[in-house]
Formats: sequence, structure tokens, C-alpha cells
Amino acid sequence: MINFFAMFTIVKFRIREFITEYHYSILAPLTTNLLFIIIFSTIDRYYALSNNDISFIQFLVPGLIIMIVAQESFDNPSASIINSKQIGSFDDFLLAPISRIEIFISYSISQLLIGIFIGALNFLMLSLFIKIEYFSIFSFLYYLTLVIVFFSSIGSVVGFLSYNWDTQSTVSNFFISPINFLSGTFFSISALPESLKVILLYNPYYYIITYFRDSFYIQKDFDFFINFVVLIFISLIFFISGYIFFKGYKVIK
Repeated sequence: MINFFAMFTIVKFRIREFITEYHYSILAPLTTNLLFIIIFSTIDRYYALSNNDISFIQFLVPGLIIMIVAQESFDNPSASIINSKQIGSFDDFLLAPISRIEIFISYSISQLLIGIFIGALNFLMLSLFIKIEYFSIFSFLYYLTLVIVFFSSIGSVVGFLSYNWDTQSTVSNFFISPINFLSGTFFSISALPESLKVILLYNPYYYIITYFRDSFYIQKDFDFFINFVVLIFISLIFFISGYIFFKGYKVIK
């Protein structure tokens, strides 16, 4: 029988933990994106996109939302798990009368809610700087969810396999940040040499950012093949994260 009360307690604990650290989890991402907008708005008039349909700021805003959600989706679960392992509270979860699958689902649900909240909050703030003529709430939530699941799964794996902050910082600096900056957040693929375009076209994260950006401005046909491949890739990362937790590899020291 599913222990809904225990699952709800874990979700509530994770959200309360997120709110308690509001200066780090809420204010810091908002401030970062606001600074990006202020800085890049000064060069907006000098930057020309190949299609000339939207300004650079309009191009940038969706990417900033995805970028900050991705970073927070990685940082939040990895930091929470590592901190819980260090103070011993994670062992209490494992000893409680609740299965590991229920713990894993509870963590996933809480991170999904936190990620959507961060995305919505940044959207409300950054939408003040752009003109939105078309907006698809389905595409917004769908691609936001893919990003949250992808990066929170990576964050969970790092949390499960780590006992200190060094590993988290290393993965964040050498993987999360580069993939955010090099997946079309700040530039159009048309500005790249052909050799680099090929690399970007094999990056699933690039398609998430592209389709997420399209949800703001144009009504685009849903490419089932690309979205299916991206969905399979992210699902694989999610199940690997769950498998590591179920097997208990380095989950307990």
C-alpha cells in the first residue's frame, strides 16, 4: 500500500527547505536574470538575428528562463541530498516505513513543483521586458518539465554518489554551466560555423531550448521524432538516477 502521508511529508519538507533558503533559491536566480537583461539590453540594438523577426532580448529571455531552471534543478536536489547525508537526516528517510520508490517519487515531485515555480516566477519578471504575441502554455510547461527532470536527475545522481561539496561544484562548473552556455541560450545556431553546428544538432538540450523559445513567439508544428528522441534520452537519465538510488550504491556511507 502506498504511504501517501509519508510522501506528502517529504514533499512538504523539501518545499519548506526551499522556501527557508529563499535568498539563495529564489532571490539569487531572479537577480542573476535581471542583471543579464540589464547588461544585454545595452547591446540589443547592435545584435542582429538572422531571421530579423525578434530582437536579441526577445531571443534571450526564454533561454534565461531555461538556464536558471536548469541550474536550480541541478543545485537543489544535489545540495539537499549531500546536506542530508552529512547531518544524517537522509538515513532517517531510509529507515522510515516508506519504500525507496516512494522516497524517490516524493523527491521528484517536490523538485518538479520547485522548478515550475522558479520558471513561472522568472517568466513573470522577464516578460515585462519583451512583447509576447503568441504564447503556448502547453509547450512552456512541457519543455520546462523536461529540463527539470533532466537536470534534477543529474543532480540526484551527484547527490547519491557524493559525500562532500567538491563533486557537486566540479559537475556544476565543468558540465552544467558549459551545457547551459553552449546550447543556444545566448546565440543563434545560424551564427556558428558548420563544424560547430553539427555538434549542437546532436545535443538534446539544444532542441529543448529551441522549442521552448518557439512557445513564446511562433506557432510551430510539433516534431514528433525529435521530441521522442529527447524524451527517451531524458527518461533514460531519470531511470539511471532511480536505479542508483534503489540499488543503494553510495547512498549510505
